[in-house]
This record gives sequence, structure tokens and C-alpha cells, in this order.
Amino acid sequence: MDIAVLEYVSGNKRPFSEWMRTLDTKAAGAVEARIARLRAGNLGDWKSVGDGVFEMRIDLGPGYRVYFGRHGRTVVVLLGGGSKRSQSAEIKRAKENWSDYEKS
Repeated sequence: MDIAVLEYVSGNKRPFSEWMRTLDTKAAGAVEARIARLRAGNLGDWKSVGDGVFEMRIDLGPGYRVYFGRHGRTVVVLLGGGSKRSQSAEIKRAKENWSDYEKS
């Protein structure tokens, strides 16, 4: 089952893309590979963090996280990313982004 992967956008802000630009080449490649597997239907290592937001864990470096929301089984909306160190703040932001997305 293929999954459509969208990115949350608010005005001129793209939290996921902005985060990706901060990563080094190796980390960005690992995240891109993870997103490719997601598109192919393999969610891999993920869990709910509440309020309709989920996190995919990437076991590399500081423990990267990709935050997303879901519409049914076939649509994922990328909300942002971070690492284990910034997890609490990133989850809060992802929940705010998801809430905003659902209102539109």
C-alpha cells in the first residue's frame, strides 16, 4: 500500500523542510531513506505522542525524530523533525502544527 506524504505548510513556513536544511548530509540521507520507506507503506519504528501526532524514530546520531499526522491509512502529513534532545519542544510544536492543519 503506497502512502501519500505531504508537508505541513503555514504561510511561508515549512517546518519539516526547514529542519531538514539543518541536517548534515548523512543525517539528511537517513531521513530521506526513511521517508521513502514510508511512501512504500513501511512505517517502521513509530509511535503516537498524543493529540493525533506520531513520531518516527531514526536510530542515527542523536536519535532523530520525524513528526507527522495521518489522514486515514494512506495520507501522512510531515509536521517537523528534531532529535531526542529537543523532543519535548518538537512534540509541542508538531501538535500545534497538526491542530492548525486540521482547522484548514
